[in-house]
This record gives sequence, structure tokens and C-alpha cells, in this order.
Amino acid sequence: MFVIYNENTRFPVKVWLEDFSKLEESCLEQAYHLSQLPFLHQWACLMPDTHTGKGMPIGGVIAVKDAVIPNAVGVDIGCGMDFIPTNIFVDEIREVQTGNGSVIQSIIGNIMRTIPVNAKRYKDPQESNVLDRARQEMEKYQDNEELLPLIADGYFQIGSLGGGNHFIELLEDENGYLCIMLHSGSRHLGKAICDYFHQKAKELNRTWYSEVREEYGLSFLPTASKEGRQYINWMNLALDYAYENRERMLEKTCAIVKEVIEQSTGRLTEFGEEINCHHNYAALEHHYGADVWVHRKGATRVREGEVAVIPGAMGSYSYVVKGTGNRESFYTSSHGAGRSYSRTGAMQVFSVEQVMVDLKEQGVILGKRKKNDVAQECRFAYKDIDEVMAQQKDIVTPIRKLKTVGVVKG
Repeated sequence: MFVIYNENTRFPVKVWLEDFSKLEESCLEQAYHLSQLPFLHQWACLMPDTHTGKGMPIGGVIAVKDAVIPNAVGVDIGCGMDFIPTNIFVDEIREVQTGNGSVIQSIIGNIMRTIPVNAKRYKDPQESNVLDRARQEMEKYQDNEELLPLIADGYFQIGSLGGGNHFIELLEDENGYLCIMLHSGSRHLGKAICDYFHQKAKELNRTWYSEVREEYGLSFLPTASKEGRQYINWMNLALDYAYENRERMLEKTCAIVKEVIEQSTGRLTEFGEEINCHHNYAALEHHYGADVWVHRKGATRVREGEVAVIPGAMGSYSYVVKGTGNRESFYTSSHGAGRSYSRTGAMQVFSVEQVMVDLKEQGVILGKRKKNDVAQECRFAYKDIDEVMAQQKDIVTPIRKLKTVGVVKG
């Protein structure tokens, strides 16, 4: 970890990397913008997976006093990970054939037929405890009439994956056990909330002649203001929705895994303890003597002893980790490996054939309907997850290492 504190900074920036050479120029520029925020508490943090985002770098962490910044949470509010282990050894099922290929191929195929991906949604409304509660507490949301249709619309997306870097993976841990991991968030709900309140924040900041320059993309809302309270209400709704969204997909995936394995092998399939954690959110926490709003954008909370999931890239390794209790990072770790190439850049450098050959050589079953953009999410487009983990060994301790054996992508 090194510290940036120079003529471009108002507050220090702590970076969990070796040196400046590991930072994109545009990411460094955004870090300078964070350090200029007048209400920043202590310092800004960049995790080892950091790269340029919208307004605030992905892999960025800030604690601020009495304000929330929509772009410092991001458009996919509540995006995060869900993980569960099983009692099944991958070697027990690897060569077993079903009517739809191997057991892994059959599971991947059934997931694709059951869970909508990309922009697809369910034809009929799905059950949602979170949205039901929102309808009962409509007084919290009714002042933002433009957003109210999102609540009804959300019933058709709950339990769906989305696209981009979202995925459902089957993995093998270091002891040979089959595990399930998925990455998704609040779908259209979170993006609409972020865009709506970022625009409100920009308009208000102009009227206040705010010293936070608009071109930084970090327009803010005071938490004591009507708009600030509204954003917090809607953000928390999106967080709960994202959490429930992952739970629903995990339930469906576990049911598929159980059915395919038990029908093809007769082995009783059991599941261990679930880990469901966000990595795009803001929360009121106490750090260094003050109650502050910690914004984690592409960053995962890991208090001492707290467990979390840090994915690599498809075909790479991922980790279940436990927090060491690092105060300097505001008890935060990376949320993944972090991109080395933009999506467009990855497609220019790596061919579809190159990626498909690589996955085949590793024995990874890919579930993806259109392969023409597969390079966007290939492991070559991301940083080496083991290098990322080495840079944050003072923040987390790995407790389970995982290797992809099958993946569903949008």
C-alpha cells in the first residue's frame, strides 16, 4: 500500500497497490477528485482491483460526513455476490452423462432455461417480499413519482441475472467440493435510482455554487436534506431488492443442481452456509471518532472475522475470505480482480476463438447464447486475481480457493 498526498490532493489517497505505475491515468485523476471533496473523512481508498469508473473509480472507498453521492455508489446499487458450498465432489460427477450431456453441461443448460439473462425478464410477476413491503410503506417513496413505476416493474425482474460482468458459476474448491457462486445486483431498479438522484444532485449543487465541480461526476446530496433522505430510502430499497434477487437465483440454481445430481447419480445433495454480500452501496458507520457515510463502489466490507466472496474472472480462480480488521481501509477489500482492458479493448485484443479454446483447455463449460462478445469477460481482460489478493493480505485472509468448472453469462 502507498499513499498519495501532493499538490493535487486535499486529503490523502491510500492505494493498495505497489506504486503509481499500476494505476490508470484516468483512475488517478478520479482519485484526485475524491481527495478534493470538502466533506471527506480522513482519506480516500483505492483497492487493488481499482480501475476507472463513472465519477468514482471502481474499487474506491470513501467515508463522508453528512452527505451521500449517487455516483459513488454507482448505477448497479447493491450489486454483489452470493455463494454456497455443497457436499458433492466434482470428481464424482465430472464424467457422469445425462440425456443433456455431462452433469455440469446439464446443470448449465437448465440454469439458462430457468433464469432470464441480459435484458430478459419473467413473463409473469414473481414473488418479492421486498417489493411487497415497499408497497406497504409507500409514504417513503411517493414524493418521487417518476420512480414509482419501478416498484411494479421490479416484480418481473426479481430472480434474473442481467448481463455485463454478471454470472452464475459452478466451481471446485481446493478440497474438490462443488460450490455455487453468482454475481448480480438490482437490475434496472438501481440504475434508474442512481440516474434520477445524480441529476437532482447536479441541479442542486449548481444552485448552491458548490465547490465540488460538476465535471467530477461527484454531485452530492446532504443527508439532512429532503432529497438526501429520499435517495437513502430508494437506495436501501435497491439494496434489499438486490439481496433478494441473488437469493432467488441461488434458490433456483440449488434446486437445479440437486435435481440433476440426484437423478443422475443418486447422491443426496446438501448445501452449506450461504454468503450474500453487497459491493456497491453506502452505509452509515462509525470510523475514527465520527459517524460517516461509507461509500463502497466495487468494494466489499470485511470487518474482523467477517466472511465475503471475491471473484476472479471466468476460467480463473475466486476466493472466500475472512477480514483481518484493517481500519485504514474502512474494513474494506477488493470486490474482484478488476479490469485490465475495457470491454471494447478486450474484444479488439482477444478473439472469440482464443477465448473459447482457453475455456475448453481448462475444462470450463460455458453457457452463453451469443459468443461474439465473449472476449469482454474473458480472464485475459482482468487483472491476475492472485496478484490482487497479494496486495491486500493485510485486509483479508483467504479461507477457500475456487476454480471455475461451469459458467452462465449474459
